[in-house]
Parts: sequence; structure tokens; C-alpha cells
Amino acid sequence: MRKIWWFAIAVCAFASPAFAGVPAAGGPAPQFSAPLAGGGNFSLALLHGKPVYLNFFASWCAPCNEEAPGINALQKKYAARGLHVIGIDEQENAGKAMEFVKKYALGYPAVVDANGSVMQPYGAIGLPLHVFIDRKGKIKVMRDGEMTQSEIDAAIKSIL
Repeated sequence: MRKIWWFAIAVCAFASPAFAGVPAAGGPAPQFSAPLAGGGNFSLALLHGKPVYLNFFASWCAPCNEEAPGINALQKKYAARGLHVIGIDEQENAGKAMEFVKKYALGYPAVVDANGSVMQPYGAIGLPLHVFIDRKGKIKVMRDGEMTQSEIDAAIKSIL
């Protein structure tokens, strides 16, 4: 019986996100560089020392479309307090990303992650993915799936 108990602990430890290298709240945000939908490049390192909200989305994702207007409103509300929102369009091209930006008149840039290499280190299992990074570069909140505007607002306040 004792051997089975230790085996169960070992399996849980090896299966945990922290062991697998997936970032968690309190850990450093994985760094990346990627092209911007409107041209040029973006590097997360450029925003070190600033509160950052990464919103991973795709134009075909229904919850992503539902959240976009609210995220845009919150970006405008907190821009003066230093918030940087970065949309990251998953496995689509720059044209699709720009259509999404224009559709919702987004006031923040969209990064193109055509092959999923930006999202992969975050260990996401679906879209949308929300990552809130504090001024020290640490993940404060990370959540797969749809969030309400009030949940996003609370997560933003936790990094300001």
C-alpha cells in the first residue's frame, strides 16, 4: 500500500503544470517576439516594467468575439494607468488579424502567431487565453476560456 501512495504522488507531481514547464501565477511570463498584424515586430521584453494583458484569440472563436468589445473598453479605461493590452491572433494570418482589429476598432495592437509558437510556452489548451503580467514580469493571473468583463477588470486591477 505504501508503494502505491508514493507512486500516486510521483505521477501527480510529474503531471503538474509547474513540473511540465508551463508557467503559473507567480512565475515569469515566457518571452516572445512576433510580427504585428499591421507591420513591424513586437517583443514582450519591450514592455518589462509595465502591466501587460495578453489576450490570445482567433477570428473564428465565438467567445473571443464576444469578449473583444469589453476588452477594448477596459484597455481605454486603464491606458492612462499604464496598462498595455496585446492581442495575439492564433494560427491565422495578418489579414485575418487586421479584419478582427478593424471589426472591433481595437485600440491595441495584434500580434500574429501563425504557427502557435507564441501560445505554446503558455501551455494553453484552447482559446481564448488570458494572461495578466505585473510590472515585475510575473504572471499574476492566467486563465483558459472565456472571462466576463468584471473578471477581466479585476485581473487588470491586480496588475496595475
